[in-house]
Amino acid sequence: MSTPPLASGPDGPHALRPLLHTVLDALDTGARARGGPLPAGGPEQVAARLRDAVGDVLPDRGDPHALRTLVHAFARTAADPAHPLCAAHLHCPPLAVATAADLAASALNPSLDSWDQAPGASELERLITAALSREIHGTGTPATPDSLITTGGTEANQLALLLARESQGATVRLVCGANAHHSLPRAAWLLGLPQPVVVPTPHGTLDPDALDRALTGLNGPLLVAATAGTTDAGLIDPLPEIAAHCAAHNARLHVDAAYGGGLLFSDRHRTRLTGLDTADTVTLDLHKLGWQPVAAGLLAVRDARDLTALRQRADYLNADDDTEAGLPDLLGRSLRTTRRPDVLKLAVTLKTLGRSGLGALVDQVCAHARQFAALVDAHPGFDLHAPPVISTVLFRPTGATDTTVAAVRRALLTDGSAVLGRARLDGRLWLKATLLNPATGPDDLAALLHLAAASRATLVEGHTPR
Repeated sequence: MSTPPLASGPDGPHALRPLLHTVLDALDTGARARGGPLPAGGPEQVAARLRDAVGDVLPDRGDPHALRTLVHAFARTAADPAHPLCAAHLHCPPLAVATAADLAASALNPSLDSWDQAPGASELERLITAALSREIHGTGTPATPDSLITTGGTEANQLALLLARESQGATVRLVCGANAHHSLPRAAWLLGLPQPVVVPTPHGTLDPDALDRALTGLNGPLLVAATAGTTDAGLIDPLPEIAAHCAAHNARLHVDAAYGGGLLFSDRHRTRLTGLDTADTVTLDLHKLGWQPVAAGLLAVRDARDLTALRQRADYLNADDDTEAGLPDLLGRSLRTTRRPDVLKLAVTLKTLGRSGLGALVDQVCAHARQFAALVDAHPGFDLHAPPVISTVLFRPTGATDTTVAAVRRALLTDGSAVLGRARLDGRLWLKATLLNPATGPDDLAALLHLAAASRATLVEGHTPR
């Protein structure tokens, strides 16, 4: 057997071209075979279909058609976030230009743990993280802001708590709303911090007065975590008031803007994030309102000096004499050692679309959410939870039990016709449409609601499928 071709080097582009044709063709045939936003049949049938297509995953002799076979099967059994009826999660359809840039990152395969593995990528990351930190924290503060590339909101939130612990001490206590992302209390547990104080959020957002009462009754160093774009409903905590209470109680402030942070690119919607720049740390996910392939997260810090806590020394990566000689020290830019150059797709997207182009996409999906909410509100068979704040709409069949609401969603998943999420708010279960596809049209929105209504009509109360 001859040596398989490599993706980079002088012959890399020549080797990749026919393989890319195969991949693109298999993506097309797989999507056509799937026929909708999700493969029909439910978990057991989909798993069996994939197993049958893959066969022996480690055969004695290789299969020259494996690329076509597996990519076809992968596409056929995928949930397609670019399908207009796939609207369950904060799972965006990636831009073609970002995906193309990701191919270049994979082909060249730099690792951002030392300069000699990623000379250009490390400088590109410096430029992009500086630009995005200025977008979040501005330039009018005494300290110099900075940011780190992460795998997403979970890693960014964990880093935020780690920096708080290193700054405030191991007794720092997390104070967050019940609406906070589950990764925050989990990070407190992982880091050995005291049990978090969770403030009830009966209306979906952190109430400043309730936060003030909670802070008043606590001693020791405190870290308040607010949310700009809740996972369940896309709600935004009142950031200026929360920041004021943090200042009054000498508490550190972290804002999880993994979802809502993308509003910064929109001239129309960025005012909803007023107060974000006061946070000590901010989480941002550009694989949500940024249309990037996973992963594309960011942790921004108001004061770059906070990042000194992450410094590590490994002689083979950042020896003292190398650093003194001018080689950049990259090891303190992450908790990870080997790091993929996810910055390239971000840089290509920002440069290609600019702030106005990204802002237009944000405006589009927010407008789609308002349009869908209006359809729900006008439909006699559905109840609307509230007008959308970002691009999430919660709704439920009028008069239905929570059991029926859950069954409507599962029925749509099983037949592969539509993908809706679920959220529990105000003591009830709601269907959730998270609209992140800028190409969605009015007919798609109407079809999504029609499918939910049709699914409800086929279910008899008290005899819903499990």
